Amino acid sequence: MLEQGMLSFALLGAGWVLWLLVVLSVGVVAVSLERAFVLGRDGSDPAALGDAVNGFLAQGDTAAFRARLEQIPGMESRILRAGVEVGRLGPDAAGKAMTGTATAERLKMERGLAFIATVGANAPFVGLFGTVLGIIQAFQDLAKDTEEASTAVMAGISEALVATAVGLLVAIPAVVLYNSLSRWVKSRLGRSESLADLVLARLSGEGATDGS
Repeated sequence: MLEQGMLSFALLGAGWVLWLLVVLSVGVVAVSLERAFVLGRDGSDPAALGDAVNGFLAQGDTAAFRARLEQIPGMESRILRAGVEVGRLGPDAAGKAMTGTATAERLKMERGLAFIATVGANAPFVGLFGTVLGIIQAFQDLAKDTEEASTAVMAGISEALVATAVGLLVAIPAVVLYNSLSRWVKSRLGRSESLADLVLARLSGEGATDGS
């Protein structure tokens, strides 16, 4: 019973696997576009943020710096603002606040990237699975029709190999998109960490004043 059930499943062929790969490819494109839109829209203006940080380093006016950060939207600004808001409790508290906020922001930015990575890593195996099913179906057809055996097997194997090709076609762009988006996230977090270190250095200095 088990062998017959598995054979019946195998004889479904590679057609449904190809449709699965098409659906996965559409999902990868959709998630990538959504992530690119979110990351592009939620970035802080580098020039404005740099001016605000430079002003704080020069003057040490915490209240003015906080007010300036509130006018700058974006992930980097939110991370710095989290530290400045607890700056009166000391640089250790400010550092922990910025680290915690950066972790939360990273989780938000990386949402959906695991799906892209999973498709990129497993699409070739899904395609290979479809190829195996197609070959099984081809040899089953061979057993039923011996007069046109050669034609049936060659045609079946050719169709089955398409699944492997489609799997690779889905996997390669998925890997490229994942790497690009991951580098974008790491770049944003690296810039935020650099600015956070500068703010912490100023908060730790004797010249820092609490303007709140």
